[in-house]
Order: sequence, then structure tokens, then C-alpha cells
Amino acid sequence: MRNIGILVNMLSHRQKARVSDPISLPGGDGARIRRLDSDTAVPPVRIYDTSPGTPSASATETTAPSSTPVGAADIHERRANPLGRAATAGVPRATVGGLRLAVLDLEQTADFMIDVVHPCRRIGRPLYLTSANGEVLSRCSTEPRTDRLFRAADLINADGQPLVTMSKLKLLEPLPERVATTDLFHIVARKAQAVGLTFYMFGADEGENEAAVANVRSLYPKLKIVGHSHGYLRGEALRSKVDEINALAPDYLWVALGVPYEQAFVEEFMPRLCNVGVIKTSGGLFNFLSGSRPRAPNWMQNIGLEWAWRIWLEPRRLFWRYLTTNPRALYLLFNRTRPSLTKRD
Repeated sequence: MRNIGILVNMLSHRQKARVSDPISLPGGDGARIRRLDSDTAVPPVRIYDTSPGTPSASATETTAPSSTPVGAADIHERRANPLGRAATAGVPRATVGGLRLAVLDLEQTADFMIDVVHPCRRIGRPLYLTSANGEVLSRCSTEPRTDRLFRAADLINADGQPLVTMSKLKLLEPLPERVATTDLFHIVARKAQAVGLTFYMFGADEGENEAAVANVRSLYPKLKIVGHSHGYLRGEALRSKVDEINALAPDYLWVALGVPYEQAFVEEFMPRLCNVGVIKTSGGLFNFLSGSRPRAPNWMQNIGLEWAWRIWLEPRRLFWRYLTTNPRALYLLFNRTRPSLTKRD
């Protein structure tokens, strides 16, 4: 009887983990993030190609809410994005805080980004890269739509020192280092300048965007920046700008709109950006490039206290955010960090 009970439990577990079963979202969550070009809620869509004759899946088929076991969510994520998985098959991953992160250092990530824009490596749509820190882990665990937007990414980098530290405590093959977008940008810019690849910089307000572009051109005079635009566009102006970006066909589109709006931008407009090589979400990157916001001292970055530096700079905006997200992020790092099933899982 005991053996029969064990068998029943195993079958039950397998049934729960089947990714073909629809997973429902809590009602109303989709309305938290609205379309960037209208006043209506975003209908969830897939950002990857489906085979001819295959209908697009609904949100209930692609979402992994926070109540889903981490392992089941990972399996669902991998099967839901075959093109992205094939394009990133050589990148090792580890699950840290509930999200599958690339086990790459800064130099390796930059080399990967340079390699994937080669014509023979293109997949018919942009490769979508984003980054996660403690706040992102916390929000993904409580906001099903944000969780889905991040799991739709082809590659997620660890842009938070606590994630790296916890991986070294819990994993045999930990994250080698923090891959901060602010550092990654400069490495990719140097490499792109050397081989003639192109940038487009989209996001922030007009003054910040122009100052960031001017500083980048000063640092990398041979880098081809084919265009730039602030991110305060809506409706037809935004759609026209997206079509303009696609016509310019940059190898790299840096999108700095903040979480989760830049991820929502990728989901909504990726089908119109088929000539772009890589989309990299960038958070507050342009503020650092423009010089309007100083980075934390290296010693604070190295021990995972950059969030404290940011609170000191912007207490009204960030104090409550970090007070509510940091404890949950710490819980997730302790309880949802594990190695991948295989080295290339």
C-alpha cells in the first residue's frame, strides 16, 4: 500500500508539472501595466514566432504565477521559447531567487552579444536580453505579469551583487560576477566600435537621452549610433518611432524605460522590430551615461550595498520600495536558488 501511495503521488506531481495545462492568472493583474501606445490594458502575447498554422497561445498558457513551483515554471519557460532557447543553447544557467540567470561574466556576456548579431546567427527577430536584481526577484514573485515578462526573455543577467553572493554560497557553479548593464554597455561599445556594429539608444527624457548620446560619442568616436530618442512617446508617435528604428536596423537597441515598462515595450513591439539584432533593456543606464546620477563607490557595489547608495540619493522615491522588496528578495535567494537540471538547461 505504501508503494502504491508513492506511485500515486509521483503521478500527481507529473500531472501538475505538465506545461500543456493552462495556468490561470489572478483577475485584474494585467490592468496594472497598460499599453505604451493606448489607454487600454495590454492583452498578453507571445514574443516568439509560432510555426505556420499554429495559433498564438493565450496568457493562461504562457504565464507562470508565483504559486507555481520553481521547477515547473522553468520547464514551462524553456518549452515556451524554442527560438530563444536554441539561440542561447551554449549559455549555462542557474536558478537564483526563482529566475534562470546566465552563468556568464561581463566579458563573456559582451562576447555573446557581439556573436549573436552575425547574419548567420540571426533568428528572424531580435534576441531579447534583460537583467534581474533583488527588486526584480521580489516583483516577479508577487506580480504574475512582471514574472511572465521576465521569463519571456531569451537571456537574463544578474545585475545585483546579492544574487552573485548567494549563488556562491549555494551553488557548485555559481554566477561568476555581477553583470551590471552600466558596465556591460561600455564593453559592448568598445567591441562594437572595433567591428563596425551599430547602436540605437531609446529611453529616458529628451535631455538625459541627448546628454547620454553625446557622452557616448565622445568616449567612442568610431561607434556608429544610427539614432536615438527619448522614451516619452505614445500612440501613433511611438508606433512611428518603432518603425523608424526598424528601418534603421541597428545591431543593438538599448531600451531604458525602467521595470516593467521596458519589458512591456519589448513584448508589444518586438514583432515590428525584425531588423534589430539584440534588444537590451537598460533601466537607468542613460542617467549614468549622461552623468546626472553618480554610481555607488566600488566598495559598496562589491558588498551588495548599491541599493543603500541609491536610497541616499533618492530617499523619497526608493526608501519604501526597498523596504518592501529587500526582505522578500532575501527570502527568495535562500529558498529558490538551485543549479539547473543540466549545465545548458
